[in-house]
Amino acid sequence: MAYEFQFGPVFEYGDLLLRGAGFTLGLTAAGALLGGAIGVAGGVCRAWRIAPLHWLFKVYVEVIRSTPFLVQLMFVFFGLPSLGLHINEWQASLLTTVVNLGAYTTEIVRAGIQETPKGQLEASQALGMGRWAMFRHVVLRPALRKVWPALSSQIVIVMLGTSVVSQIAAEDLTFAANFIQSRNFRAFETYLVVTAMYFALALLLRHVLNWIGRRWVVARRAPPATAPRPAMEGAA
Repeated sequence: MAYEFQFGPVFEYGDLLLRGAGFTLGLTAAGALLGGAIGVAGGVCRAWRIAPLHWLFKVYVEVIRSTPFLVQLMFVFFGLPSLGLHINEWQASLLTTVVNLGAYTTEIVRAGIQETPKGQLEASQALGMGRWAMFRHVVLRPALRKVWPALSSQIVIVMLGTSVVSQIAAEDLTFAANFIQSRNFRAFETYLVVTAMYFALALLLRHVLNWIGRRWVVARRAPPATAPRPAMEGAA
C-alpha cells in the first residue's frame, strides 16, 4: 500500500519549529564567540608553549576531543549539580558547546600560528611594532586567514552536533521535532522537514561565515595614501 504523505500536521507547529531553529542558531552563535575566544587563547599558549598554560590546554584538548559531546553534556547538566552548581538547560547547553568548540578551535588556531614565519616576527620587531600590534597583524590575522575554512567547518559541525541538547529538554530544533511527532504520529514527515531545516541552517551558517571571512579575516586593508610631495621652488 502506497504511503500517503501528510505535511499539514507538521506545519501546524510551524511556530515551534521556528523557535527551535532560533534556539539552535543562538546557541551556535554564542558558542562560536566564546569558544573562539578560548580557542585563540589556547592556540597561542600551545603554539608558543607558554608554561604552565601550555600543559593545561593540552590536557583540556585531549580530554574534550576524546569524549563524546553527549557525555560532556550529561556531565555538565547532571554532574555539576552534584557539586552544588545548579544550571538550567540553556546554561548547560551553552557551557558544553563553548567547552567543546574551544578545544577544537585551540588546535586549529595553533596550527595556523605555528605556520607564521619567524622572519616576519623579526621584521616586525625591527620596525618597532608593539607586542599587541605584532600579535594582531603579524601573527593572529595571517593565522586566521590560513585556518578560516577549517574553523568555519568546525562551527557548522558543532551546530549540527548540538541536536543532542534535546536529551536534557533544551528546546532546540530536534526537541521540537520530537515533540511534534509525539503529537501527530507523523514521524517520517516531521523528521523530513527538520532534516531540510538543518540543511538550510548549515548552508546559511556557511554563507555567513564565508562573508565574515571575506569581510574581516581574508580582506587586506589598503596601505594609507601618502600626501604628494610639494614641488620644489624654481622647478620648471
